Amino acid sequence: MEKKIPKLAVFDFDSTLMDGETLGFLAKELSLEEKMRSITKKAMEGEMDFFESLIERVMLLKGLDYQLAKKICQNLPLIKGAEEIISVLKNKGYYCVCFSGGFDIATEVLKEKIHIHATFANTLHHKNGILTGFVGGSMMFNDSKGILLKKLQEIFNIAEENTLVVGDGANDISMFQYAKTRIAFCAKPILKEYANIIIDQKDLSLIKNYI
Repeated sequence: MEKKIPKLAVFDFDSTLMDGETLGFLAKELSLEEKMRSITKKAMEGEMDFFESLIERVMLLKGLDYQLAKKICQNLPLIKGAEEIISVLKNKGYYCVCFSGGFDIATEVLKEKIHIHATFANTLHHKNGILTGFVGGSMMFNDSKGILLKKLQEIFNIAEENTLVVGDGANDISMFQYAKTRIAFCAKPILKEYANIIIDQKDLSLIKNYI
């Protein structure tokens, strides 16, 4: 019996699997969309350290009702083709996971919607039902995605040549270093420099043409 070779597909969440930025949707409730968008743009284009940008952006959410935040995250729009490409990859033997510098209250909803195997994200701290402006987790730094990808490859004995990654911003660079198939999806120029596949049309199902 032929032994199956393990394969791994890792997707970013915001503006990759999900159409938009979670922090932007949350900031809308506080009328802070423009300020949030400005900081996010700097982070995704590599003009600002991701950790510093995350801390600054989450602090803008201080005072937001936690249940409202969860409700917003339960209704975030998927990118066209998201569910389809996950199904295609799973049928080809890929483990499909999501790495997000955003939040588990959003990615865990996605996990159930499109049936990916696992998500890794940060957690918004809340007290007495209100966001405190603090955040914790394993996806808070520029190199977080690369570190975790390397660990998963070691645990499951998955080679770089059998690893596919998809992202759009500067904080995805670290995971691009450990994958043979590196897809920049509607991405910032800084990430395209590290990619060997560039998709500028907002349709994840187009990945089918490259696997």
